[in-house]
Order: sequence, then C-alpha cells, then structure tokens
Amino acid sequence: MNIAEIAHAVGVSSATVSRALSGRGSVSPKTRERVLAAARERGYVVSQAASTLASGRNRNVGIVLPFLDRWFFSQVLAGAQQSLMRAGYDVTLYNLEGDGSERREVFETFIPRQRVDAVIAVSLELDDTELQQLKALDKPLVGVGGPIVGAPTLALDDVGAARLVTGHLIALGHTSIAHIGGDEASDVDFHLPTKRRQGFEDALEEIGVHAPLVVDADFTVPGGYRAAKQILGTPDRPTAIFAASDEMAFGAMLAARDLGLEVPRDVSIAGIDDHDMSDFYGLTTIAQFPRSQGALAVDLVLADLEGSAVPTDTDLPFELVVRSSTTRPDTAAR
Repeated sequence: MNIAEIAHAVGVSSATVSRALSGRGSVSPKTRERVLAAARERGYVVSQAASTLASGRNRNVGIVLPFLDRWFFSQVLAGAQQSLMRAGYDVTLYNLEGDGSERREVFETFIPRQRVDAVIAVSLELDDTELQQLKALDKPLVGVGGPIVGAPTLALDDVGAARLVTGHLIALGHTSIAHIGGDEASDVDFHLPTKRRQGFEDALEEIGVHAPLVVDADFTVPGGYRAAKQILGTPDRPTAIFAASDEMAFGAMLAARDLGLEVPRDVSIAGIDDHDMSDFYGLTTIAQFPRSQGALAVDLVLADLEGSAVPTDTDLPFELVVRSSTTRPDTAAR
C-alpha cells in the first residue's frame, strides 16, 4: 500500500494525501478524516525516514522537566503530549531530577543527539551555558514557568495569584493568616515560592498586618502536614492558612483533622493549583490550568516551526475557585 493507492481509493491527489497524513498544509477536516480512515483500513503507516527527508523534520519535540512525579509537571506534560500527538509529533522526555551531573549530561549530550525539532523547557531557569547549548541547536525553544532570554515564554503571575487567594481570606474577615511556603530547594528555578510569599505578604500589608507567620515546606502532602502541625499546635493559632500549593494544603487539612480541628470552622485553608483532588477535599484554590499550559506551549512551538509570528511573553490565566475549606472566622469556636 502506498500514497498513490490511498489517493485513488479516496478520489484525491497524491499531494492531498501527503498533506493529510503529515498534518502540514491546507486540507479540509472532512478530506483529512477520509484519508486517515482509508490509511487505517489499509494498515498504512507513514515512514518516519521518508517523512524526515521530505519535510526536513524529525517530528519529535523534546520536553525538559525538573520533576516527573509532581502533579503540576505531569499535567503540563500530559497537555503537551496530547497536542503533539494530534499534530503527528513524538515526544522525547528529559527528567532532570537527581544531582547536577544528570542535568549537565542532558544539555551537553542527550538533547543534541536526539535530533529534536524543538525544545519545551518547563519551570527551568537556564544558566548561560545551558541556554547557549540549546540555542546552538538552532531550533525553536519555548519556556513554561519563567523567562528564558531570547525565547517565547509562558508565565503565571505568582505574586498576583497569591494576592488573590490571600485577599479572599481577608475578605472573609481573617487577619491572622499563616503561610506554608517553599523551602530553599523548591526556590531554585524562577523563585516561585518567594513570589507567592510576596503576594501573600503584600495582601496582608495592605490591611496593616506585618511579619505574619511563615513556615517552609517542600511542596508535598507530608511537607504541608508537618508545617501545619507547627502552625496549628499552639494556643494562638491563626484562623486561616494559605499554602503555596494544593498538595501542601491537603497536608494542612489532614494535620488539622489529626489535631481535632474542623476545617473550615476552626481554620480556613486555601492553596494554589486546582489539583485533581482539590474538589474531593473541598479546597479553595487558584486554578492555573497546567494541561492548557502544555498545550499552549505546543501551539507556540508549531507556529514557530511553520514560520509564523510567536509572541515573546504570554501571561497565563488563573482564577479563584471557592469551595468549602474557607469561611468566615468563628470567634466563638476559639
């Protein structure tokens, strides 16, 4: 079975079949579906070698992540992978978790030898050497989570997101609010925990609250649990907690339960992410739509590959999602 036979079966030109199978060029959705259906029925698979020779592309995009076992990163990856698959691209994944030697090897050896058409860097603050190694590939580069010099970037306003959720707690009447932030290790790339803490403190300073209680953790449920135990295990405990991630907020909710406290009657708790489990926990949070972030990064990569204009910086949307974990402080219960 070859392209000419598929063209004859569908009643279109060989060039139309080629465009439909490659996902490149102008083909109506109806015609493309007919071509794909005919190819599937006949067991036709596009030769990767032939496609590369014809298009000059490997139809492969490298995605570089600092962690793979964290919810946010897995969601960004899922959104990107689904979009790339629909466009007919493979994904080569680079997980940088580990010591510095793995990270260095990825940029020096693995990415250059994989013949990727583009690179998406997720929440990675590239140093000068890493940036030059990627630019030497002369391939599209898109960053998610923070600025990369000379590359299109998708970024969340972490300060604004933290201000919004802290403002929600203040609007409910809370003035004694603690924060579970990020530890030194989680603050390495783009200083996300520092920005969320800044938004938290800015919101409180507007109502005259200075030097609020802040306990650092590691963006995990156990880390949030331990931090909340410190915060809530005192007689003058705050009436609310804002955690810099939903997973730490889940830990805080479990800690409150184990201390005999009821959420939200005794303590309101809020986070950032809109994790898949947030609705189950009834957690008030900031939704930042990580799957859409991955899909949007792919849109920018594909536009760049097609020679279209790509915006330098794109602000990512976020919104407050109010659930049952926050309410007005109950002074009678304290």
